[in-house]
Amino acid sequence: MIRVLLVDDQALVRSGFRIILESEPDIEVIGEAANGGEAVELTAELRPDVICMDVEMPEMNGIEASRRILGDPSAEGPAVLILTTFGHEAYLFDALAAGVSGFLLKTSRAEQLIDAVRTLASGQALLGSDVTRAVIDRISARAPGPGGAGGSGEPGPAGRGDPGGASDEGRRATAGAPAADPVTAPAKAQTQAPPEAAAALDRAGLTEREREVLSLMAEGRSNAEIASELFLGEATIKTHVSNVLQKLGVRDRIQAVVWAHTRGVAQSRGVV
Repeated sequence: MIRVLLVDDQALVRSGFRIILESEPDIEVIGEAANGGEAVELTAELRPDVICMDVEMPEMNGIEASRRILGDPSAEGPAVLILTTFGHEAYLFDALAAGVSGFLLKTSRAEQLIDAVRTLASGQALLGSDVTRAVIDRISARAPGPGGAGGSGEPGPAGRGDPGGASDEGRRATAGAPAADPVTAPAKAQTQAPPEAAAALDRAGLTEREREVLSLMAEGRSNAEIASELFLGEATIKTHVSNVLQKLGVRDRIQAVVWAHTRGVAQSRGVV
């Protein structure tokens, strides 16, 4: 049974989410919170598997609540699903740094919310396709480089455990932005990486194929799209993604996208 905590300052919204989630036999809503402070307290008390977290709330917002929940070393670490709306893209980067595992627009369909909860409960990370593009655009606007976003350019805190656990193939995002037009972005195109990007890739020890996969991940491509682009099997791509996460020392695909964009890696395809 997946144990879910709902966090939103609007009672009607929480009631709607409860009705949707409890219609499923494998999901149980174990509590509700009206602000971030209540969410922190109830998480410690109830130990949910997944927290559906609103962003703008009184007393303590969802980003700060996520930071406190996921930064508690004594907690086993629930997965946090940020439920956001258009116009709140500015929060996304801070949420990534806080260690959240997924984003979903409040305009999503009921079955998408159910799938998102199951995805996070299974240990995977998730970005809805529209939110993926917003995250990538937001990161790209932050002057990529070694000292880019957040000053050091380092990925956000693991939040849900040791970053070394990123090698688990299950911890990958399951949604991505639509693939680029192959006419305007040929799969085999190669460009010279900026010096900082090349140095970062060298330090990480990524192979040429893993660099191609990382570059496509940074564009928001799903595993299936990457497999099609590189003419490889999806199982092979899963292995490459797992190796990339392990070598970068990040816990999931979302943090790999942050890593790539803050170092300028995403600007080049097939960097060598």
